[in-house]
Amino acid sequence: MGGKSSQPVSPPPLLEDNWRTIQWGCKENYLPFVKDYQPHNTELLELRILLHGPAGSGKSSFINSVDSLLQGRITGRALVDAVSHDSFTTEYKTYKIQKGEPGTFYPFAFTDIMGLEKDTNKGVGVEDIKLAMRGHIKDGYKFNTLSTISEDDCHYNNNPTLNNKVHVLVCVVPANTIHLLSDETVKKMRDVRLAARDKEIPQLAILTKIDEACPEVKRDLRNVYKSKSLKKKMEEFSMSLGIPLNCIFPVKNYHSEITTDDDIDTLILSALRQMTNFGEDFVNNL
Repeated sequence: MGGKSSQPVSPPPLLEDNWRTIQWGCKENYLPFVKDYQPHNTELLELRILLHGPAGSGKSSFINSVDSLLQGRITGRALVDAVSHDSFTTEYKTYKIQKGEPGTFYPFAFTDIMGLEKDTNKGVGVEDIKLAMRGHIKDGYKFNTLSTISEDDCHYNNNPTLNNKVHVLVCVVPANTIHLLSDETVKKMRDVRLAARDKEIPQLAILTKIDEACPEVKRDLRNVYKSKSLKKKMEEFSMSLGIPLNCIFPVKNYHSEITTDDDIDTLILSALRQMTNFGEDFVNNL
């Protein structure tokens, strides 16, 4: 009868309630656990947390973000690159985080490695990651994309101790391009996951760049656990790699900020607390 046809109404992009509980505005509730943490195993100097994942996923940026929140200022010891699509990290390097006076450190450390690539002769080799988990690679080793480290290399550790071995494995993937991960890259991450399983090493995943993956999260970071699209991405990633949903943590790394932010810190601290919990349980069970 000449009336205008009604337009379909798009469903709201956000859930009414958070699907995961998190205490916003209460960063100080998370900090004491991290700052007061001490390993119960007296042989352990620090928990070793190994980060792996595709090139450009934000592994080095996550280390800087943890350092920034604990120092209370923006830091940048782990070098990052905003241009290259290949891995900017080329060496095996462990980062300790200063606690108080120079020369004193938190009892956990992050090990950064070259990123995974879909091509066979590019990026870190899966066998190198497996050797790193067992403590056979020393700091300073420059990854060779064409071959695995040999036992006669000066950076090969023939007799790894508890402190050389990895206690927590963390897979880092970008939420904004998670749907673009190649089958080859996913297979490599899955191979690493299975190798860690055989050593009973606990595993978690970090989803970075969540503000680039969802406009509602970019508008307000506190929408992270209300975002339907982000929850779907986490569920799809859980299904593809096999990591349980409660072991996947969305975070925003420091990127353009020049001062620390409580909401950014809250998400990072939530993940960091679970890393130390898992690592502590693993070491105590050895």
